[in-house]
Amino acid sequence: MKTRQELRPDAADTLGRLGRHWGWAVAFGVITLLAGIAVLAWPGVTLLVIAILFGIQLVVTGLFRFVSAFALDNLSGGGRVLMAVLGALSLIIGLYALRHVFITLLALALLLGIYWTVSGFVEVFTALSHREMPGRAWSGLVGVLSIIAGLILLFYPGLSLLTLATIASIWLVVFGLMEISAGFRLRSQR
Repeated sequence: MKTRQELRPDAADTLGRLGRHWGWAVAFGVITLLAGIAVLAWPGVTLLVIAILFGIQLVVTGLFRFVSAFALDNLSGGGRVLMAVLGALSLIIGLYALRHVFITLLALALLLGIYWTVSGFVEVFTALSHREMPGRAWSGLVGVLSIIAGLILLFYPGLSLLTLATIASIWLVVFGLMEISAGFRLRSQR
């Protein structure tokens, strides 16, 4: 039987495994970069598409969960009820999101602001607490930029949605470039 120490991978093993998958980081960076460029080119259309896709995703998820509540054999009675309630809630919110696209966009902007702020603090904390981490300066910079972008979204809700799209697109371009750089740095760690 292996001890806890034998089961716990060390930092070099973890970096080695990540380095073997550097292509995923680069691909994610390229997709993020392209999304940022698309939003810069077509901000109004992009916002509308995002809101509609969000609503459609909630409707489809709601339908699947509701049907699954009655179709799956391995659910208990309580599990079926919870799955059906969650499906109905997702369906109702999705239909509301499709009906009120601009309210959906404002809600998504607030959620994105919260996410970017929290994600930024996690990045900064990680960079500060792991001194041996390669590229920790990049990680810290990404964290600070994420915090700034998130706080702008949270503290200035009066910004027009097009300004929000511009801020988001610039952040996506910067984040995409940083992810591509991180992927190639992972490759060099192999």
